[in-house]
Amino acid sequence: MSTSVACGEFSYAVIGLDGKAFRVSLVDPPLGKCITLPEVADPSSSSPAFAPVNGTDAIASAWVEPDCTGDYVTLQPHAKEKADSRLELRSVMFS
Repeated sequence: MSTSVACGEFSYAVIGLDGKAFRVSLVDPPLGKCITLPEVADPSSSSPAFAPVNGTDAIASAWVEPDCTGDYVTLQPHAKEKADSRLELRSVMFS
């Protein structure tokens, strides 16, 4: 196993073009790299992602803006349940 990834799955919900929510997952995301969530990368054309679940073995910092800018919330590893559904994010970094 590589030590340069957060082992496990990080998931979040987004609103699709049909107006329905669906979940997206990042599997074994890289450590120390900002990941702007592609589904919500453009604040002028999409609502933020929400209800993240950090099922990885690393701490996830969930940022409210793309490129890991703005305010953020730290999510502990190995979460079993979704964070507050009101928690919004557009980018994430694992450490």
